[in-house]
Amino acid sequence: MKPTDDRAITLLLKRWQSGDEQALEDMVPAVYNELQRLAAGQLNRDYGATIQPTELVAEAYMQLIDVDQVDWKSRAHFYSMAARIMRRVLVQRYRRREADRRGGGRTLLTLAPGHGASNPPTLSLDALEQALSELERLDPRQAEIVTLKFFGGLTAREIAQALDVSEPTVKRDWAAARIWLYDSLRPSFQ
Repeated sequence: MKPTDDRAITLLLKRWQSGDEQALEDMVPAVYNELQRLAAGQLNRDYGATIQPTELVAEAYMQLIDVDQVDWKSRAHFYSMAARIMRRVLVQRYRRREADRRGGGRTLLTLAPGHGASNPPTLSLDALEQALSELERLDPRQAEIVTLKFFGGLTAREIAQALDVSEPTVKRDWAAARIWLYDSLRPSFQ
């Protein structure tokens, strides 16, 4: 999106927050493609997913429009909330699927897509969720950065804007979180 689109979406969010239902209708076409891209990127990491990007966007969108009392700061803030909701939807669906299988199968994820060996280590979504919950307890900002980057596909600049920190802080926290997650999840790798 162009910078002017960022401002336009932020203005629509503010209008929606003020009770203008037309603003929500105007915003949907502006954010839909980006939400679809984020969902597709996330689902590309989850090879066992039984949900399509359109369905994930629809589920996340339905939960987003039900969110009350959010002071929308920016477009990045909106997408960070969408990333959190997509994470929740995927984890819930994964847990239901695994419960149905009674422990069978694994959903394959990678922490570093496109880096390293041609067959990067994989882990279950449930193991990642448990590790993220522990990281949230230890360092909430690092956990939020992982969620926004991994589940939301946001750039360091967008994350910095959403969290109101500097870009170098995001990069340092991302690097530290990746190391912590790798150490924490090492027993889960196949």
